Formats: sequence, C-alpha cells, structure tokens
Amino acid sequence: MNKITNFFTQLMQKYLPDPFVFAIGLTLLTMILAVVIEGYSPVDTLSSWGDGFWSLLAFTTQMAVILCMGYVLAASEVVDNFLNKIVSHVHRPQTAIIVATLVGCIGCYLNWGFGLVVGSIIARKLATQVKGVHYPLIIAAAYSGFTMYGLGFSATIPVLISTPGHVFEKQMGIVPLTDTIFSVPLLLITLTVLITLPLLNAWLHPKNKDEVKEINISLTPTMNTVKTSQDNEPQTFASRLNNSRLLSFCIGILGLFYIAIYFIQDGALDLNKVNFIILFLGILFLKTPANYVAKLNEGIKTIGGIVLQFPFYAGIMAIMDKSGLVSTISEVFVNVANAHTLPFWGLVSSFVINFFAPSGGGHWALQGPFMIQAATELHSSMAITAMSVMLGNAWNDLVQPFWILPALALSQLKLKDIMGYSVIAMFWVGIIYIVGIFVWSYLYI
Repeated sequence: MNKITNFFTQLMQKYLPDPFVFAIGLTLLTMILAVVIEGYSPVDTLSSWGDGFWSLLAFTTQMAVILCMGYVLAASEVVDNFLNKIVSHVHRPQTAIIVATLVGCIGCYLNWGFGLVVGSIIARKLATQVKGVHYPLIIAAAYSGFTMYGLGFSATIPVLISTPGHVFEKQMGIVPLTDTIFSVPLLLITLTVLITLPLLNAWLHPKNKDEVKEINISLTPTMNTVKTSQDNEPQTFASRLNNSRLLSFCIGILGLFYIAIYFIQDGALDLNKVNFIILFLGILFLKTPANYVAKLNEGIKTIGGIVLQFPFYAGIMAIMDKSGLVSTISEVFVNVANAHTLPFWGLVSSFVINFFAPSGGGHWALQGPFMIQAATELHSSMAITAMSVMLGNAWNDLVQPFWILPALALSQLKLKDIMGYSVIAMFWVGIIYIVGIFVWSYLYI
C-alpha cells in the first residue's frame, strides 16, 4: 500500500497544478469540447462563458459565508475546548489519523461547511500535539470526511427534492428524506464509510519515519484567543458595547428563536437557513461582538480561492448547459441503462460531470432533467436515481480541487501535497458507493 500511495503522491506532486490553474484548464477543455463535440460556434461558446461567468454570485456569497462563519463557529472557545479534550487523549500517529477522519466525517455529515473547517482544525491540533504524525496525510484524512456531506443533513439534492415547490416537482414529485438519506440502504452505506474510511487513512501512514513530514508550526496560521479592544483600550462607553456579552446573548437568542419558529411553521432547510443558524450560534459562542468580528476577520482569509474560482466554474457550467454538452455526456451513460442499472450510470456520469460543475445544486440543475426523464421512461426509482447523482457528486469531491481549497488555506499546504492520499480514498469510497447503489437498486426496484 505504501508503494501505491507513494506512486500517486509523487504523480500529483509532479503533474498536478494549483486549483486556479486547474479551473483555467477545465475552462479551456470545456470550450474545446463544446466546439468539437457539439458543433457550438466559438463565438457562442465565448458568449455563453462570459454571460454565465457571474451567474453564481449569490451562491458564491452563500458558500463564502458558510465557510467563513463555519470557521468562526469551529474556532469558538466552546468548540475549541471540546476539540482540545479530544486531542488530549490521542498519543499515537495512527490514532490521530483516525480521529481526524472521524471528526471530518461527522462534522460534514451534520453540515459540510462546519465539517470542512472543524476537520482541518483538529487535524492541525493533532499534528501539533502528537509527535510523528505525517502532516499531509492527516489533513487529507480530515478532508476525506467531506464525502459524508452527500449522505448527511446538508446533502443538496435530497434536501432540495424533499422541499415542496422545488424546480423538478412536476416531473418527479416530492421525494421525502425517509426515501433518501434516512433510508436503510443509505444509512448502511453511511455506516460503512464511517467505519472503514478512518481505518484506511490510518493504514496509509508511512511506516518509515524518514518519510514522515511533520507540521511546521512557523508556517501554519495560529488560532489564539481573540484579543478584543477591551484588552488594550480605555473603558469607554463604546468599548463596553463592543465587549458586551448581553448584546451578543440577546441577538443570538433572538436568532435561534426565529429558527425555532420557522421550523415549527414547517419551514424548509436551505443554505440561507444553515448560514443563519451558524451565524447566531457563533455569536453566542464567541460571547461578545468584538470577539466575533476579530475571529471573522481570521476566517475571511480562508475564502479567497472560492471568491476567485467560483465564477470560472459558473462559466464552465454555462457552456455545458448552452452547448448541450451535459446532455451528451449524460445520455452516453443513460442510453445503455435499464431500470436496475440506471442508478449506477447516474453515479458514474455524475462523477465525471462534477469535474466541470462541482456545485451540488448547479450539478443537479444540469444533470437532473436527463436522469429524471430516464427514470420515468425506464420505470426506475426517483429516490435512488437522485441519490446516485448525489453520491457521484460526493465521490468526485474527494479529488475535486475546488472543495479542497479551505483545507489548503487552513493547513498552508499545496494541493499536490495531499491529493495522492485523496485519490486512494476516492478509490475506496467509489467501491462502497458502487456496490451500495447496485444492491439498493436491485433490491428495491
């Protein structure tokens, strides 16, 4: 296994560029495919790219907010103390890898933005406290938990299709969460990933001490206790307001009361409500307005890659949509399917398309219509078909440079440092998802 891991690690270090270069390369590749395969004119291709370039600004803001505020929540004293207690009981490198993977998995299962941040934070803490931990691996291990987002509470597609009024309701109806993420087959897949992925990552830890690359504290950002204006300013009326626990408590409680009322009135969970919850929990956990602002300023440093690269992926998605390229890619798989095998081909085609459209919501908007139509014609299960697209998305995210950006920002590592380990995780998770989808479709269709 060490030879395989070293092979992929060296391969990625030698040939894999930075995420922004990857986004540029995908843009050029998509343009070429649109012209060559679809016969889309170069002028129309360029126009589609430019017209769609800023089409995801609202979504970009949502992603930036969920990551930035997830950082604040994960770095709060409450969560930090909890993570420190976990770290204090870990003394072996392999155990540290397992713990980092579990925290990343559970965090992303609950909420992907929170999980991405808290996984990287505990990985860094463990690498600092436990001697002999291979730093690139523990960061990759924590990030590998991101695949659990497709199985959990913030999984975009199942949450979307369970909401009345969703964009494809006329074609597929309402699909309850009990038929998707809370179904017995999906829960078994979730449990399998949760048990085996940490063990796989621990197995990948270098046996030769000379191959271990430990954390360089001087090169990684610290998350010290926030120093507020109260620490170095005179006790004025303004400083008392800035450091008022009462103000934070009042506004934080009001925010949570609103969320409680919203759900009591049968409100649906969406990204805006997730961000709302994270924001007001963070305000409560950070205790004062000044503390929250100071920690938020730290978190803003983690979103540079998202702000830069999301527009490029929006442009890619626009080209694929306007040129018909996504239809061609999907239909290649769908045309060879039957009722039982459609979910498998949905999974595979979703994996491929996710390189070009890494947003779960945008991905479903592109691929959903063709998969729904195929499921209708082949009398396949809408729930399983939709989840096959979701799992293909979550499977590909293990090697999708776009979503690794937060982990890289928090760890100060390069993409090539961790991608070799992510590729190994991708192979293993792919086996679990493929077997799970096949068993689910043959038993329930």
